[in-house]
Amino acid sequence: MNAFNRELGIDWIPLAGIQLRKAGVQFDAVRMDGDEGRRLADLMAALVGGEPGPIVQEANGRRGVYFLVPAGSTAGRAWPQGVTRFNSGSGCVSFVPVPSLYGRTWPLSWRYPPTRADRFVHPLLLLNAARTLTEGTGTVGAQL
Repeated sequence: MNAFNRELGIDWIPLAGIQLRKAGVQFDAVRMDGDEGRRLADLMAALVGGEPGPIVQEANGRRGVYFLVPAGSTAGRAWPQGVTRFNSGSGCVSFVPVPSLYGRTWPLSWRYPPTRADRFVHPLLLLNAARTLTEGTGTVGAQL
């Protein structure tokens, strides 16, 4: 583990490159693709004062944006169309790509890097922000 990983106590971040992590162990994830995913990431940052939790983005393909949320927090919720959940449960195994904090990780990078081992994206705030963005239902704060 490099010094920054050790300081934060985050052992699921690879030392170099990219690794796949099984969803449902350290975290679940929600992915939204393209510009809409990037808008959602920036909306989340604005809602929480600039530190939304760990968010990974892809530079190619779907240009997915992965929001890392607490393990077990994506199941049992009706996510809007265009959102893909990554979790584990009965008959379900998902993997999430995670880049290292430094070095060559293309096509992945941290849009918002992790700041603490126990800090993830708030799942209910993310759900409401995603609904607002995709369904045009008004302001996020009004739905919380």
